[in-house]
Amino acid sequence: MANVTAYTSEDMKFENLSKSRLTLVDFWAAWCGPCKMLSPIVDELAAETEGVTFAKVNVDEYPDVAIGLGIQAIPTLFLFKDGQAVDRAVGLQSKDALKAMIDRNR
Repeated sequence: MANVTAYTSEDMKFENLSKSRLTLVDFWAAWCGPCKMLSPIVDELAAETEGVTFAKVNVDEYPDVAIGLGIQAIPTLFLFKDGQAVDRAVGLQSKDALKAMIDRNR
């Protein structure tokens, strides 16, 4: 069973992201209602999905990461493959939509 790890700016560097083949990162903030609704979906998917690292970045704590990726709305989810961003989803997503995003990028 995988956990969702809180990432920092340091974790988001290419050399760290490239250590895991696939990484799904949820960009969120504590005040964001849709982010709160998405969190248990990401947690559930992390528990069910093998071979994918799941992480979260609080954009209030690490705005440099959000700015660097051009994030303008939250929640935003990025899927990284071998350290490179290959897909993104903005707004509240269903579990099936996130699963499909992962599957098409394996």
